[in-house]
Amino acid sequence: MLTHYFIKPSTSDRIRASWLAPHIERYVERLPTRGYGASSVLRSLPLLCAFGDFARRHGARDPAGARAWIEAFVASRVARHGDSWHSTGARTQYEQTLRTPVRRLLQLALEGDFPLGAVWPQRPFPFRAQAPGFGAYLRDERGVRPSTVSQYAHWLRRFEAHLAQSDAPPLPELDRPAVEAFVQAAAAGLSRSSGRSLGGTLRVFLRYCAREGILPTDLSGAVELPQRYRLADTPRAIAWDEVRRLLEAVERRSAIGRRDYAILLLLITYGLRAREVAALTLDDLDWSARRLRVPGRKAGHSTAYPLANVVAEAWIAYLRADRPPTAARQVFLRQLAPRRPLGSPAVAQRVGHYLRPAGVAVPRGGSHTLRHTGVQRLLQAEFPLASIGQYLGHASPRSTAVYAKVSLAALREVARGDGEDL
Repeated sequence: MLTHYFIKPSTSDRIRASWLAPHIERYVERLPTRGYGASSVLRSLPLLCAFGDFARRHGARDPAGARAWIEAFVASRVARHGDSWHSTGARTQYEQTLRTPVRRLLQLALEGDFPLGAVWPQRPFPFRAQAPGFGAYLRDERGVRPSTVSQYAHWLRRFEAHLAQSDAPPLPELDRPAVEAFVQAAAAGLSRSSGRSLGGTLRVFLRYCAREGILPTDLSGAVELPQRYRLADTPRAIAWDEVRRLLEAVERRSAIGRRDYAILLLLITYGLRAREVAALTLDDLDWSARRLRVPGRKAGHSTAYPLANVVAEAWIAYLRADRPPTAARQVFLRQLAPRRPLGSPAVAQRVGHYLRPAGVAVPRGGSHTLRHTGVQRLLQAEFPLASIGQYLGHASPRSTAVYAKVSLAALREVARGDGEDL
């Protein structure tokens, strides 16, 4: 396999001289099956050989022993650059480009395979020593989604760091003033919605600690949530002319462009959420009946839509020529290695990616921008809110009520009054 990448036999011989050579060759064979090109293989090989030499010099004799030297190896390579990093993010990214191939290699050697994505170190759940069952409580008792569990962990890490760095007492001895001090300090730099998310997380955690006897009393009452009024915000829709500019900004001569064009049409035509688009599978398309099924919506039900011609044409163009060959059933995949299904953050990011070159300015541009725009289009066509709610997959009419505010023409008529000209 090495001779496929190197013309000179001496280069292959140097790699085979490494004590990790059998595992390196297996790794090289595996990469193309995951969608990686020759350039990725060529970048990885010198790094893996260098790690093998480094680990052997420090006494490693097998892959299990070599694992202990990954971080020291990364630190030694980073030290060569001195203080030349232009940002902390650049340094972190470089560390990950060093760490990921080595971790994959050793995982392949010890476990027979490695994951598709980057091998990030697992961060322990906050308060693991003091409240070890809280993560399981969220998943098993409250039925919280994994993405929401991650949000809980995010806010609790801030709380854990605050307790460690301040004069506040540890968790078992926590008191009301310490909780109030943290909430006031943390909420100062947060938006109203983020402040409510932080406060809600803290309340749930403190109630759990009181229930389990970790805290002698329930301190959740010390957390005051920022007041947020229903229907206070206006949905972030864009004009239909801006939608056209957005679609025209997509480079449909490329495979990524054709994929993204199909995603954008789904978002604007059906008002789907990013999570719903990411979850679509090949089985959700009924070509004979020309129907699109959207299972597992936020309200827990499924919806079936007629398959619009423009959407069908975009899907056919992507599926015929551009969708990478894979056993995954999800429709939309990464075009670059590793070839895995797109996640909901990636779907939302693609909208923002095209809003900028289209010259469309909108706060927090993402998939919901097109969802709101589709609703505005239905309102302008005078569809009733109840029908729009069913179309969007809302469980309650209250969820649709906010969209009444985007009917600006009707609101102007109300505000104009008796001959008053705005």
